[in-house]
Amino acid sequence: MADTQEERKLELKFKKGLESLSDLKNRVLKTTTTEMLELLSSGAISNGASDIHFEPEEKSIRLRFRIDGVLEDIMNLNKNDYPAILNRIKLMAGLKINIHDSSQDGRFTVKKENSDIETRISVLPGAFGESLVMRLLDPQTLKKNLEELGIRDELLEEIKKQLKKTTGSILTTGPTGSGKTTTLYAFVNFVNKPGVKIVTIEDPIEYRIEGISQTQVQPDKGYSFANGLRSIVRQDPDVILVGEIRDSETTEIVMHAALTGHLVFSTLHTNDAAGTIPRLIDMGAKPQVIAPAINLAMAQRLVRKLCRECKKKIKASSEETRKIKEVLGKTGQTDKSEIQIFKKGGCEKCNFTGYKGRIGVFEAFVVDEELEKLILKSPAVSEIKDLLRKRGMITILQDSYLKILDGITDFEEVERILGE
Repeated sequence: MADTQEERKLELKFKKGLESLSDLKNRVLKTTTTEMLELLSSGAISNGASDIHFEPEEKSIRLRFRIDGVLEDIMNLNKNDYPAILNRIKLMAGLKINIHDSSQDGRFTVKKENSDIETRISVLPGAFGESLVMRLLDPQTLKKNLEELGIRDELLEEIKKQLKKTTGSILTTGPTGSGKTTTLYAFVNFVNKPGVKIVTIEDPIEYRIEGISQTQVQPDKGYSFANGLRSIVRQDPDVILVGEIRDSETTEIVMHAALTGHLVFSTLHTNDAAGTIPRLIDMGAKPQVIAPAINLAMAQRLVRKLCRECKKKIKASSEETRKIKEVLGKTGQTDKSEIQIFKKGGCEKCNFTGYKGRIGVFEAFVVDEELEKLILKSPAVSEIKDLLRKRGMITILQDSYLKILDGITDFEEVERILGE
C-alpha cells in the first residue's frame, strides 16, 4: 500500500481514446477488473465528469457520472466485480479495506500528461454494500479568467473596478455546486500580481494556484476558519480568500479585516444577492460595520450550455414570448415582434443530452451611499430587493433569459435550475 501522496501519483494512469460514453462502455465490457478503474477514471475525465458514483443495489452496481452538474447513468456493473474495484480504490486512497460499517475519506492522484488530477474518495456503508464516490478535480477545467465565467460585460467591468480596490470585501453567494469557488479563484487570478501577497483558508483546497499561500482548515488540530483567519491577518497579506463564512466568529473577523487594509473574498449561503445583508446580520455582524466593509455582493447559479454542434434555432412559442417580455420588459431587450431562440438537439459530441459545458448566471450590487443608509436600519430582504429593483439591477432570472435570447441555454435548463 502506498503511504504518501507522491507515491500514489504513480498508481493510476490516464488512458486515451475515451472521448464519448459509448467508447467507454465498449471498452469496459471487454476489460479486466484490474484495468476497469483506469478506464472509468479516464472516461470520466475525458467526458468532463466531476464525480463517479458506484451505487450498490440488490443485484448489481449502478455506475453514474456527474456531467455538467447532472448525474448520468453509465451502466450496471457485475456485483461480483465490485469488491476488487472497491478494495483497490481503498488501498490507493489510504483507507482500511477491512472496515465496512463506517464512512471513510481519502484521496489519490490520476497521472495525466500535462496535469495531475486529484481524486477525493468518500465511502459510505449502505443496505447492499458500500457506496463510493470519486470526486475528480481536474485543474484544466478550472476557469482562470473572469471573462470565461459568463459574466455580462457591464457587470464584468464593475467587478474589475471593485477588484482594483485595496480594502473591503467581495462576497459571492449561492447553493452548493453553483460555482462560487471557481469565481473566487478567478478573482484571485485577476489580482495575483508581483508585489501582492495573497493568503487563502479553504475547506478543502480544491485547486493549487501558483504564487499564493493556500492553507486548509483542520478542525481536529484547532485550525478552523476563525482561528486560521486570525493567524492569516498577522501574516501581513494584501488579499485574503476565506472559503466560506460559516459562523459569527468568522463573520466578525472577515468584516474587521475588510475594514483594516485588506481586500477579502468569501462565500456564504443565501438564495440571492439581496439576502447577503440580512444573512450577515443574522450571523452577528453589526449593520454599521457591514455597510463600509462590503464593496460588492453577488449571487450565482450554473446552467448547462446548449451543444453548439446540434442546437437548432426556432421561433419562440406564444407562452415563451410572454415569459421573455414579462421578465425582460424593463431591460429593453424584447423590442422584436418575433423572438428567435434555440432548442436542444442531441449528438455524439454531447452524449445525446443536447448540452455541453456550463456557464454562470449572475446578479450583483455595489454598496453605495444610498444602500449604506438602508443597511444601517437592518432591512428585510424585501426592502433591499425594492431598492435594487429601482436601481435597475439585472437579476439572475433576467440574466438567464438574456442567455436564452443569445442561444447559450434554453428554457428547460433555466427552469430546472431556477424553477418556473
